[in-house]
Amino acid sequence: MGLYRILLVDDEEEVRKGIIRKMEWERLGFEVAGDAENGEEALEKVELLQPDVVITDIRMPYMDGLTLTKRIRTKYPSIRVLIFSGYDDFEYAQQAIKLHVTEYILKPVNVEELSEILTRVKENLDEEIKQRRDIDSLRESYLGNLPILRELFLNDLVRGVADADAAVPKFGEYGIDILDARRWVAAVIHVERTQAQTLTLPRELIPISVRGLVEDSLRGYYRFAIFNSMDEITVIMAIDEGNTQTELSNLLHDICKECRRVLEVTITVGVGYSCESLSEISHSYQSAADALGYRAIVGMGKPIYINDVEPVGKGKLQFSDRDEEELVAAVKFGTPEKIDSVIREFSGRMEDAKVHARQYQVYMLSIANCMIRLMQQHDLDIDEMFDSTAQYAEVMEGICRREEFTDRIISIACRMNEVMNRERDNTTHRVIQEAKEYIREHFSEPELSVETLCRHLHMSPAYFSTVFKKETGQAYVNYLTEIRLKKAVELLNETDDKTYMIAQKVGYQEQNYFSYVFKKRYGVSPTKYRGTQADTQ
Repeated sequence: MGLYRILLVDDEEEVRKGIIRKMEWERLGFEVAGDAENGEEALEKVELLQPDVVITDIRMPYMDGLTLTKRIRTKYPSIRVLIFSGYDDFEYAQQAIKLHVTEYILKPVNVEELSEILTRVKENLDEEIKQRRDIDSLRESYLGNLPILRELFLNDLVRGVADADAAVPKFGEYGIDILDARRWVAAVIHVERTQAQTLTLPRELIPISVRGLVEDSLRGYYRFAIFNSMDEITVIMAIDEGNTQTELSNLLHDICKECRRVLEVTITVGVGYSCESLSEISHSYQSAADALGYRAIVGMGKPIYINDVEPVGKGKLQFSDRDEEELVAAVKFGTPEKIDSVIREFSGRMEDAKVHARQYQVYMLSIANCMIRLMQQHDLDIDEMFDSTAQYAEVMEGICRREEFTDRIISIACRMNEVMNRERDNTTHRVIQEAKEYIREHFSEPELSVETLCRHLHMSPAYFSTVFKKETGQAYVNYLTEIRLKKAVELLNETDDKTYMIAQKVGYQEQNYFSYVFKKRYGVSPTKYRGTQADTQ
């Protein structure tokens, strides 16, 4: 384990320096990341330094140790907190226990006692990390979660998210025996819910019972994987040399009949197109789901084959919803190389497909329409994206010439990507400018926080903090402090206001804390600063 980081908080500088100087930190497994003289400063440093342990005095100005602990517990629950107290007071100890303080230490504390405490804290931290990294424990947790991981993998497979070829080891790892088949086919089972139906089983147990009956019926006839997908039960069947279409049809009809007879439940089974590669199983799954959509037409309680309701030729060419999502993602977030790759992949399908010329045109028109809808959604000038109205007409005409279509669409997509990236940067810049304006208008409000600001901007604090620092080069807290202190200097130079009045005007409720922050920034107190300015005039 490396050295754990400690932040030391005490309003007495001699106490802080004494503890830092006397302790053998490295021998104990720690390093002092920093120190602070009050709770307000400590909170800022916790965010910057990310310590593992905070050692704090309980009595400090501006923010005491218990309040600091409470704030740390809310935002950084993993940080260990050790509290020093010169008060042998049961109430303080009781509050500390409620805040899950690691150690409550009465002052004065000697080196030996603090060393023992830090040794215990290190052992505790070591043990926590060891448990999180423990291979056996992780393996046990992994095996316990294996059924869940298996279901997630199979869902990714049928949705086309998982690469079947690259994921071959996963089939063995999850005990899925469907590789090396002649063909594959997906079926989606829907449990019908009719209000008039009298249930012999509790409703929540019906899917489990149906799944069990399907497994028992298929076992011995097919190699298969069964899993829950959305509100349905999905089955991927491996079609081996000994399997026939008639056998599958009879078996699925029998499963529907047995569900009615044994479970008194009506199920409908959508059966998709078969495929010659597992990488195409997502198309089989989607067509099985499409087949279910016909149950209101052809009837429920039986298998519905997509081939029966949507007969198509071998050369079907279709720009699917998934294809559209991939193209939109590439244009919005991808690099020019990614855009080129995605569009050329779509174009390549036209080379392989053996279809009527009109189907090529419909396919290219689908791609062009996807691009135009994206332009409209992001309020992009269509003439600008196409260079001119004439080029727009040329692209539409080019739908008849697929060789030219690909290069033109790639060029337009890259232009859209460039404009959208620029607009995204401009939007971020505008938001930060709005944030700065809001801070300038509301810096005098003591309760102004990043959460308050983000509610106004309709943005999450985490994302705002990231983009604000990227745009301005400083954290929100530092920027707000700088604005407040600049205004304070202005008031000190131009008015006769008392220090406490200036503190309130720039957003500090505590005059003493305002003086502390001011001195830390300018090296002198507000009063001395005003006197210095008067002497120079």
